[in-house]
Amino acid sequence: MANLKDIRSRIDSTTNTQKITRAMKMVSAAKLRRAQQNIVNLRPYATRMLQVISDISVTHRVHHPLLSTSSEPKKVLMVVLTSDRGLCGGFNANVSKYALNFFNENQGKYDQLDLFFIGTKGRDYFKFRGIESDDVITNLAKEVSYTLAAKVADRLMHDFSEGGYDSIYMIYNEFKSAIAQEIVCETLLPVDVSNATLDKETEKASFSQDMIFEPEPEEMIDELLKKHFTTQVYRCMCESVAAEHGARMTSMENATNNAGDMIKKLTLTYNKLRQASITTELIEITSGAEALKG
Repeated sequence: MANLKDIRSRIDSTTNTQKITRAMKMVSAAKLRRAQQNIVNLRPYATRMLQVISDISVTHRVHHPLLSTSSEPKKVLMVVLTSDRGLCGGFNANVSKYALNFFNENQGKYDQLDLFFIGTKGRDYFKFRGIESDDVITNLAKEVSYTLAAKVADRLMHDFSEGGYDSIYMIYNEFKSAIAQEIVCETLLPVDVSNATLDKETEKASFSQDMIFEPEPEEMIDELLKKHFTTQVYRCMCESVAAEHGARMTSMENATNNAGDMIKKLTLTYNKLRQASITTELIEITSGAEALKG
């Protein structure tokens, strides 16, 4: 059984840990507010850009290599988006398990299924199971920016065009709220405009298919698709970063509460042992005094 000194040491150690987890929660909460505001402002822009591309491509029957085709993909690149750090609950484990199940279930379906990691946690998860990747990008939480997204997007578009891939999938955690994330498997390339229908105001106005564009629709589609793809990559990164901060804030809050419960239990045990020790000492003193009288 532990003595009073050991329990006192455990109480002090748990108290110090509680201070650390509380500070980490506050830091994650501050970062989450900025990341949440960023992703909320970005979503409408990304959605509207896809609608514009859909309007031009459908009404003018424009074809582009980055637009979706009806053929079944044979060569697929799977991009797994995780974080570089832990202490965020099941954030990394959940998306890594989802990606591993997707890899195992579809490995025989495609002629080629390659992996590309953004974040070291996903890379390490697959490497531990003997599955190597083509490349990995790190320091996402510190360096997430449109410039970084543009570099990644250029790399992926080059792999899609020159590498012969038929599809590129992105698996990541989509931010829902501070306590909720949803794992999403999104097709980045080719771009699917079938669901980006004309909005209601355009439909009521009888959208004309005889509009004259300057420059030509093909040139506009080419620039818009590149811009759209870069924006989608940037959006996925921002979604993942916001979800990571939310998961870490929740995890550190739970850790702080658990530390508080542990301190209460240890303090109660400490007081019981201390009281028992005092009672024993009083009994020994009383017994000794009675023995001297006799």
